[in-house]
Amino acid sequence: ETTNRIIAKVRAKVEHPFRVIKCQFGYVKTRYRGLAKNRAQLFTLFALGNLFLVRRKLMA
Repeated sequence: ETTNRIIAKVRAKVEHPFRVIKCQFGYVKTRYRGLAKNRAQLFTLFALGNLFLVRRKLMA
């Protein structure tokens, strides 16, 4: 039970950015446009996702 709690805490922190990218930004499927372009798009989405997650702190 203790091990499951530790795993759940880590998983929750990791899964939140992916939820934001999928649900808020609609990034579910991608087409292949080259590794560099797909990587750049993902880096941008993760940066925006990080801003989205801390938006309340930034506005205060």
